[in-house]
Amino acid sequence: MRSVLDELTVRMQEAIRAIGLEGDPLVRVSQDQRYGDYQSNCAMGLAKQAGRKPRELAARLVEHLRVSDLCEPPEIAGPGFINFRLRPDFLASLLGGIPPVSEPAGRRLGLSESDDPETVVVDLSSPNLAKEMHIGHLRSTVIGDCVARVLEFMGHRVYRENHVGDWGTQFGMLVAYLLRVRPETADNPDGLVIKDLESFYVEAKTLFDRDEAFKKEARETVVRLQRGDPATRRIWKAFCEESLRHCHRIYDRLGVTLIDRGESYYTELMDEVVARLEKMREKQDDGFVRISDGALCLFMEGFKTREGDPLPMIVRKADGGYNYATSDLATLVHRVEHLGARRIIYVVGAPQKQHFEMLFAAARRAGWVGDDVQLHHLAFGSVLDRNGRPFKTREGGAVKLKDVLDEAVQRARRVIEQGSKEGRINRSFSAEEADRVAERVGIAAVKYFDLSHALNTDYRFDWDTMLSLEGNTAPYMLYAYARIRSIGRKGGVTFESLPADAPLQLEHPAELALARVLARFAETVQAVARDLKPNLLTEYLSELAKAFSRFYDKKQGVRVLDAPSEEVRTSRLRLCDLTARALKLGLGLLGIETVEQM
Repeated sequence: MRSVLDELTVRMQEAIRAIGLEGDPLVRVSQDQRYGDYQSNCAMGLAKQAGRKPRELAARLVEHLRVSDLCEPPEIAGPGFINFRLRPDFLASLLGGIPPVSEPAGRRLGLSESDDPETVVVDLSSPNLAKEMHIGHLRSTVIGDCVARVLEFMGHRVYRENHVGDWGTQFGMLVAYLLRVRPETADNPDGLVIKDLESFYVEAKTLFDRDEAFKKEARETVVRLQRGDPATRRIWKAFCEESLRHCHRIYDRLGVTLIDRGESYYTELMDEVVARLEKMREKQDDGFVRISDGALCLFMEGFKTREGDPLPMIVRKADGGYNYATSDLATLVHRVEHLGARRIIYVVGAPQKQHFEMLFAAARRAGWVGDDVQLHHLAFGSVLDRNGRPFKTREGGAVKLKDVLDEAVQRARRVIEQGSKEGRINRSFSAEEADRVAERVGIAAVKYFDLSHALNTDYRFDWDTMLSLEGNTAPYMLYAYARIRSIGRKGGVTFESLPADAPLQLEHPAELALARVLARFAETVQAVARDLKPNLLTEYLSELAKAFSRFYDKKQGVRVLDAPSEEVRTSRLRLCDLTARALKLGLGLLGIETVEQM
């Protein structure tokens, strides 16, 4: 089933072609309800091609538009805008035709999967296993998870790749420190437990910086590790597995699943990538691959230093060692050649912009990535404190993500207790139920607050805002869903058993307003999948929750359980059910679980 936006776009395209023109229909959701539900301003762009004034062209287009089954007669406004207002009977038919939740199509709210499913890699989270996850890992983890969920929902095959940092000189230091302070690890590496990874790293680094003997010992350990010494590798593996256990406790709380594939996974492929480049250097004389100051470098057009000199991408250092560029090229080759990816999305902070531009250019220049593969750096801004400064502890260190989630749950528990005193939240929660709801609400608040911000901007981390029971927040969305479910319990109604063939009656302005928002669910999810912008979904859910609040309001809205007739009651209960299902599905795509009571 096409979304309303897609259907109007097709109809508009047909009208454009009917008058002998070609161009983008430019159909968009109207920003002002006074001008209808959707709007097209294509007449302005096509006027020059047609040799007419925009308003005259708009009139010709309207003559050829065939939308009477969807809309009231289109209106022309201003210099040539074409406004569409959906017919109530069309909305009733569209929403009434959504199958019950017991059917697969009903669980998707009638939204079809992509006609052209692809294999997609989403590169997300990717912490350094030498340390604990901190607040800086939040955005990549939850944004990447949301993007993966939406693409999976649309029918794509998605690999959620956690490209963890598990290789390099720092691991030689950590293994050497382990052997010094816990020598028993050499005999029983599988029994390794480290309660505080961050403190362990700081202790090792402090010793490395002040003790020359230990520094030498660490460097020798790196050599043994890279040469594949079995004993050193066993201890290194045990450390990485212990660090990953710390990470997966966080992932479990966030509801995130992924495939751990660290830098070490690609060590052999890095050798192969360098060998391929060496062959190119021997055969080509265009300067793409060449030796510079003893290092093997790639030079792509368009990349310059501040002085205007060609900017190299070093793939093998003068001492023969590899770096992030080598690892990332090998990873990219693996994803294209072994996983068969046709779309690769790197969810990484904005400061890495140039690195990914060079990486993508190098891979295409080398011929390893063709035009049929999309490479996308999904960049995002930083998390700041309430005053707009970098989010750090009082001591100036990185804020552990575990501590953030713990505090979120504690604060959510206080919000629940306060809401209970005010009568807004269920008073009958047992202590165990309150803990469960607090965990879900607290985690949801952190995730939703992050996802509600535009990716390309920094945002200020604000506990009071994210945990508010009002506004565009997770607690309010969860409350809105739970409130609808409580309507069913109050009326002795099982939403799932409502007759699927009962017609929707959309007459009251609040009914129509809610129906219009519900009708946009499909196109919103499609837009998130296309543009990779989770905040489009949070904005939609906020609008939906507000529309339902007005619908159910005693003064602005309608009576539901005590509706004037059984037919109207059933119709309004079906609208309640569709709203709850849209909220639950939308929150699920954000990686947020709902609660039935709150």
